[in-house]
Amino acid sequence: MWARGACALGLMWTLTACAGPRATTAPFGPETVRERARVLARTPYQKPVASLPPAYAQLTYDQYRDIRFRPERARWRDAGVPFQAQFFAPGFYYTSPVPMHEVDAGRAEPIRFSPELFSYGPLVKELPAAPIAGFAGFRLSHPLNRPDYYDELVAFLGASYFRALGRGSVYGLSARGLAIDTALPEGEEFPVFREFWLEKPTAGADRVVVHALMDSPSVTGAYRFVIVPGERTVMEVDAELHARKAIKRLGVAPLTSMYLFGENDRGTLEDFRPEVHDSDGLALWMKNGEHLWRPLRNPSHLSVSSFQVDGLHAFGLMQRDRDFRSYEDLEARYDKRPGVWVEPVGDWGRGAVQLVEIPSHQEFDDNIVAYWVPETPVTAGTTLRLGWKLTWGSGSPERAREALATATRVAPGSTPGARRFVLDFSPGEGTPTQAPVEAVVSTTSGRIVHPITQRNEMTGGWRATFELVPEGHTPAELRCFLRSGSDTLTETWSYPWTP
Repeated sequence: MWARGACALGLMWTLTACAGPRATTAPFGPETVRERARVLARTPYQKPVASLPPAYAQLTYDQYRDIRFRPERARWRDAGVPFQAQFFAPGFYYTSPVPMHEVDAGRAEPIRFSPELFSYGPLVKELPAAPIAGFAGFRLSHPLNRPDYYDELVAFLGASYFRALGRGSVYGLSARGLAIDTALPEGEEFPVFREFWLEKPTAGADRVVVHALMDSPSVTGAYRFVIVPGERTVMEVDAELHARKAIKRLGVAPLTSMYLFGENDRGTLEDFRPEVHDSDGLALWMKNGEHLWRPLRNPSHLSVSSFQVDGLHAFGLMQRDRDFRSYEDLEARYDKRPGVWVEPVGDWGRGAVQLVEIPSHQEFDDNIVAYWVPETPVTAGTTLRLGWKLTWGSGSPERAREALATATRVAPGSTPGARRFVLDFSPGEGTPTQAPVEAVVSTTSGRIVHPITQRNEMTGGWRATFELVPEGHTPAELRCFLRSGSDTLTETWSYPWTP
């Protein structure tokens, strides 16, 4: 049985073999990963090799969870710096080891896999002692919530997925390096981060820098992440992308989340919890000042919504409802799941924010995706240089002056086939308490009847109620905002209704 330190157990494997080939350093600078991506783009795509011994690749979910990185072996633990790095063992789904490097003083040194870096629980039987060329991924820790404990801050694991935490948050939705052909009939392509470089932070550093090389059949990319922990953790992302071939749908700054049911869309699921979701809406801010809120749904069929934008200020998948009573889940703590706010660096030009909602019957499925799609087609040989900022935490990093949509409820209307919508808006700066407030409601099909606006004394905000009388079985796109005279008081609530 392999429990602790295969090398020390005399498995006919020398210490040199256990640690891998002797570490060698190489120069590393701002152009190192970019040049790697450019060269890679000029060569035919080669699928990552699943090079693990079968015993690693055949680990079950529970066995894989029984392998844990030893905290005392964390990178930089004794270096006197405010960040530490730990690594995920290869195995289970992660059968193509990813090389890792540490960058220090302009030199990159490989970080070698060794079984001595991990502890093994009772579910893990004997595993073969063989050199492995990398890890499944890594995570960084930092004294995020208190000064005497290194909390997990960010994790990169699987394809190009990563996620981070702000102070007081628990893991929820994920981000990705890139999305390609999401929700297209021919199937989605998942780029992968094939190699990582972690810059060793200095004493007293308030940030840590990670570089990644991305590859897929359609595109290669060089990524640089500057990660700044805090109440809201900020990730500054710089990406240089090279298209090997034409791409039908390029999804920039993609976010992936879960929405099972909520107050607007409970479906037929029986559950003691009022709501189950990592995110409850898509927020979209345009540079012209228009702000839009789109509550999420768990649709009966695949749904793709596109919001055309000429001048994107920001978008994000948010968990706006942070009241524990809305979830009543002591383990998942959906009330503490962070939202992620995406802000372009520079002008991304014309394009669309696209929201994909996939039917799901279990809360373990990531069935929500949101990303930016540029209007200009991506052809073979195209190079894109894009930057964006991700902010992980509760709410948007910018305070909105207008009132926000905080709840959406749907019920049968007063006539057969009609649907009643009840919307709550938060108090906003300058929201009148006595002046008349009007709900401005529009629909792309059917008729709007019985619009009513009233003060919500329980919240200090306003409640708008109206009914949609549908036009046969034609879907409708609904919009609503509140105004007083010529003054717009709220963001625009947007919602698709399908028969």
